Amino acid sequence: QVQLVESGGGSVQAGGSLRLSCAASGFIFRIIAMAWYRQTPGKERESVATITTGGTTNYADSVKGRFTISRDNAKNTVYLQINSLKPEDTAVYYCYAVQIGYWGQGTQVTVSS
Repeated sequence: QVQLVESGGGSVQAGGSLRLSCAASGFIFRIIAMAWYRQTPGKERESVATITTGGTTNYADSVKGRFTISRDNAKNTVYLQINSLKPEDTAVYYCYAVQIGYWGQGTQVTVSS
């Protein structure tokens, strides 16, 4: 069955960095576009970054220049490098397999000022 398992979240101070990982299984990873979303309590889940099968990336304006999405098809893994973290980046971050509509369980990122 399809599984998406995120890791790498944690608590950091503003200005710090984290690298989130999402390990995928149960589908042909290399033919599926992948995305990272985030959600805070009381708000809708928002798209943060996407990466196509060909490696084309797209970012929300709020994270451009600070976040980098990448993928390693040999490892069936998508990454989100988060730099210059801000308190407003605090959220649960979710991995999403676009064409098949599956979500991971989420990983918490907490940024303190």
